[in-house]
Amino acid sequence: MSGGAAGFLRRRRVPLAAAGALLLAGAIFYRIHHAHQRAGSRDAAARASAPVAVLVATATRGDVWVRIPALGAITPLALVTVKPQISGQLRRIAFTEGQTVRAGDFLAEIDPRPYEAALSQAKAALDRDSALLANAQLDLKRYSGLIARDAIAAQQLDTQRALVKQYQGTVEGDRAQVRIAALNLQYTHIVAPISGRVGLRQVDAGNYVTPGDANGIVTIAELQPISAIFSIPEDDVDGVLRALRTGRSLEVDAYDRSDSTKLATGRLLTMDNQIDAATGTVKLRAQFDNRDHRLFPNQFVNIRLLETVLEGQLLIPGSAVHRGAPNGIASTFVYLVGAHHKVSVRAVGLGVASGEIVAVTSGLAPGDLVVTEGGDRLRDGATVEWPGAGR
Repeated sequence: MSGGAAGFLRRRRVPLAAAGALLLAGAIFYRIHHAHQRAGSRDAAARASAPVAVLVATATRGDVWVRIPALGAITPLALVTVKPQISGQLRRIAFTEGQTVRAGDFLAEIDPRPYEAALSQAKAALDRDSALLANAQLDLKRYSGLIARDAIAAQQLDTQRALVKQYQGTVEGDRAQVRIAALNLQYTHIVAPISGRVGLRQVDAGNYVTPGDANGIVTIAELQPISAIFSIPEDDVDGVLRALRTGRSLEVDAYDRSDSTKLATGRLLTMDNQIDAATGTVKLRAQFDNRDHRLFPNQFVNIRLLETVLEGQLLIPGSAVHRGAPNGIASTFVYLVGAHHKVSVRAVGLGVASGEIVAVTSGLAPGDLVVTEGGDRLRDGATVEWPGAGR
């Protein structure tokens, strides 16, 4: 073989060897990849058949307390500004700011001396005019005897009668002045008109006060009992009115601003006589004993008005209810746990919800087991497990 032919054969062996190596590598890669695919399919199938961890609840019979939520503000049943009823110098303050007082408790005193003098003057005028009346009545009695003997003129008797009536009117006027002076003297002693909590003092002792003072002396707010004003939608008015007409007492709960802590439980007092056309709501007033003073005037509260109690309802947690179209038809449904821990999609009809509980009107029976947590990972026919479940 010539040198040229030998070189040509050596050059052809190199590409053929490379092609063979590539074919071998490809075959090895295919077998490995195919093995991985089979293993992945087996793992997916195993995962698909593995039970899904969930939480469940049992449908049971119970009562539903239908409550109307509302926003309200605490309002005193009575809020009084204590003002002087006469003018004078405020001589003494007898209350402490923030003090709880009872109706009739002494609060402050206006200088009584001018009114004591006025009362004495009125009594003196009454005494004087009473003496004049008594003397005129004696003269009238004498004149009546003399006229019978024709000793005096009839005109003199008539004049005396008129004088007696005049003095009688004067005495009545004097008695009224005495009562007015006594009342003014009583007004110098200022007392609490209602029971409640005293606010901040609006004027200090030594100032001259008059009935026209806008701020008065102090305010008193009745805190026990206390009320809440709140509004409900007009759609709920009919149900509340029906309850009020039957004389049933409607329970009202007051919660704090965060709606997490119950502050007090009271009862509905009354409803306003008209609906607010601008908001479509009507105002109501509820009353609370407030023995622990947890409610304070102008405090914001969340209100829950108990409208009625529906007895013997089929109840499940609201978390068990899903909304969608699992079978191509839009509905509310639950995952019902059946035999061998397999779930099925069950359409349900819903009634009234109360808190975390909802009433079911159709689709379930007492004792049915429904999934409450983990339903987002389920499909019809899936197998589930839950804490304490027996297999």
